[in-house]
Amino acid sequence: MGDKKLYTLIVHSENIAGLLNQVTAVFTRRQINIESLNVSASSIEGIHKYTITAWADAGTIEKVARQIEKKIDVLQAHYFTDDEVYSHEIALYKLSTPLLQAAPEASRTIRRYAARIVEVNPVFSIAEKNGDSADITALYRELQAAGCVLQFVRSGRVAITTSCFERVNEYLAWREEKYQRDKEERI
Repeated sequence: MGDKKLYTLIVHSENIAGLLNQVTAVFTRRQINIESLNVSASSIEGIHKYTITAWADAGTIEKVARQIEKKIDVLQAHYFTDDEVYSHEIALYKLSTPLLQAAPEASRTIRRYAARIVEVNPVFSIAEKNGDSADITALYRELQAAGCVLQFVRSGRVAITTSCFERVNEYLAWREEKYQRDKEERI
């Protein structure tokens, strides 16, 4: 087995109940922990996009992608390294307003990380940070060290490939052409 690195799997599928369980079961069977998971509608009507991150070696992640792609309602599954995708996360930090006001370094830290305050009341304030995982974690650690964090939540990764084409679009075009050819042959 090679060195483990963080991979991003992008899976396109029909929107079918129970498919998420089938996809995550592939990871469970191989004892791979999913680091983040985001499922949403894609830019293609009726198609959903799963963005999954996991630590694995190249051989294992390739097998996982192939197994997921074999699921009947999955159109495609591809894996990427961090340099092949543009990714983003969002985090919310609920902070004690009195402690935030008493610690000006916390406010400077929020500005330094290009986070923004989206809510302020006498009890708590909410800061929002968009960006990469490392910056979100670093901001959390600094605010935690300042002692003003009441709650913290972050989203899963959303990602798009840095290549100039979308593989699922090519696949759907090929599938439609094949369907039309098969239909003409039957006539």
